[in-house]
Amino acid sequence: MPKIKTKSGAKKRFRLTASGKVRGQQAGKRHMMIKRSNKFIRNARGTTILSDADAKIVKKFIPYA
Repeated sequence: MPKIKTKSGAKKRFRLTASGKVRGQQAGKRHMMIKRSNKFIRNARGTTILSDADAKIVKKFIPYA
């Protein structure tokens, strides 16, 4: 059987935790930052655990992670 290719964009953007959850960057910090509150910007630092629906999609992109 041939191997499944990993999506290059996904392997650069997401990592799996030890328990199998998908970790990714917080959304909403690329542009239009002036209208966002300081609280929003502060809370959007670092990484977050993706929701179950999004994680299901990403796991198909990184089959051997």
